[in-house]
Amino acid sequence: MLESLNDDRIDHKKPRHDGMTYIIDKFQGFDKENFETISSYIDMVKIYSAFPLLLKEESLIKRIDFYHSLNVAVSTGSTLTEYAIREKVFEKFVERTKRLGFDLIEISENSIHLTMEDKKKIIKILSSYDIRAQWKIGNKDPRRQLSMDETAKKMNEVLEISQEKIILEANLGYNVGIYDEKGDVKWNLLSAITSKISPNSIIFEAPLEIQQAVLVAEFGQRVNLGEIQLDNVLSIESQRRGFLSKASFSITPVKKGPNGSPATKFIHYIIRNKHPIDQSELIYVTNLPRRTVQASIEELKEQGLIVEKNSLDDTRRKVYNLVRNEWI
Repeated sequence: MLESLNDDRIDHKKPRHDGMTYIIDKFQGFDKENFETISSYIDMVKIYSAFPLLLKEESLIKRIDFYHSLNVAVSTGSTLTEYAIREKVFEKFVERTKRLGFDLIEISENSIHLTMEDKKKIIKILSSYDIRAQWKIGNKDPRRQLSMDETAKKMNEVLEISQEKIILEANLGYNVGIYDEKGDVKWNLLSAITSKISPNSIIFEAPLEIQQAVLVAEFGQRVNLGEIQLDNVLSIESQRRGFLSKASFSITPVKKGPNGSPATKFIHYIIRNKHPIDQSELIYVTNLPRRTVQASIEELKEQGLIVEKNSLDDTRRKVYNLVRNEWI
């Protein structure tokens, strides 16, 4: 009856490359018939923490087989992986997860440190067992948060050795990663990260409904979301298709503007309205000294509000766009 109101989104069939929804399984009870009904909107399920150790092997295999029957990939959590690496039993761990039917192994550095050489060895072992690596960047501990530069560096290291999307840590959604102590998005941090790493390469953990609504509103239907509760799957899917959820009405539509001098704010205004634009054009339009324009550009780049790229017309020229142009 209502089919004419509902348009399929771009990535409506699995396996999806964008617009993915990753849920968590804490062995909570769920209605299998209901799960089957909404499974087309679920791309992966992560079996939480060390919980796989608490089930009998036959029960765990049966659960993984159920997910596979609905074309849903299954991942371990990073807690088990870190333990296996720290105890030097990683390959044995990989062999067992393969036997159980896992498709991905999540890897993070909350309690361990991995060099680039370590990461390459991990990739080599996983490839030999035909298991995909799902890298997660960030710390769960609010007191040990990575800086923007550290986050970007670690993400770029992973992108050098892996084709998989990178999960951005959020833990419970408060005071970790791109979220502040209230669970609100730190817009300057998010903009700075996505000015260096394409959001297409990121899976944003978003445990809270307001975070899910904000990220869909900001990046569009093809944003990748993780750490999702099963009850929120249909709400997220409806938002991807343009319908508002209850959480959507809590979104603040205007983000914080640029910080800095009047010249910096003026340069941001010009780039916003005339992008792409190069430095010479900015000097001509604003009638500001070259040094002032250069300083303003650097300040806006540091704030994650603009991005510098080579001109398509002349690769020797640098042009400036709003970061928004780099988003999905």
